[in-house]
Amino acid sequence: MTEIPQRTLGNRRHGEALGVLARARPDRVAALAETLIEALGEIEVIHSRTGLVMLPMTDTVQGTDFHLGEVLVAEGHIRAGGATGYGMVTGRDLERAMAIAVIDAAGAKGLATPEITAFLDQEATHQAQADAAALRLVAATRVEMETF
Repeated sequence: MTEIPQRTLGNRRHGEALGVLARARPDRVAALAETLIEALGEIEVIHSRTGLVMLPMTDTVQGTDFHLGEVLVAEGHIRAGGATGYGMVTGRDLERAMAIAVIDAAGAKGLATPEITAFLDQEATHQAQADAAALRLVAATRVEMETF
């Protein structure tokens, strides 16, 4: 059996990289995409749209999956020189979704790999620090029911 190679973006697996890009600071995503557009050449927009997607959750008690509800997303999908790029973010920000698609397509073509890798590393670090700060705030409100 032949194993299909996993696509990467920068120094990360493709899905992980798209997750970092989706949570990245919008102004930084736009700035990186601007530097890559010219190198991509002619860009075909496959679609740029908003829509609803189902939000999957897992019941922590029984371990069953269910859909919590719908989430509004902006989605961008492009093709440039045989490479495709995809971006999706929560909300209506089509420009940010398209910027992510531009970065994804550039990565698929092997363009600006050091810049994309550095960007992903910086944003992942920023996101980890923000998550840790949020968890510290939540932990401060935790109530130990066993102590009552």
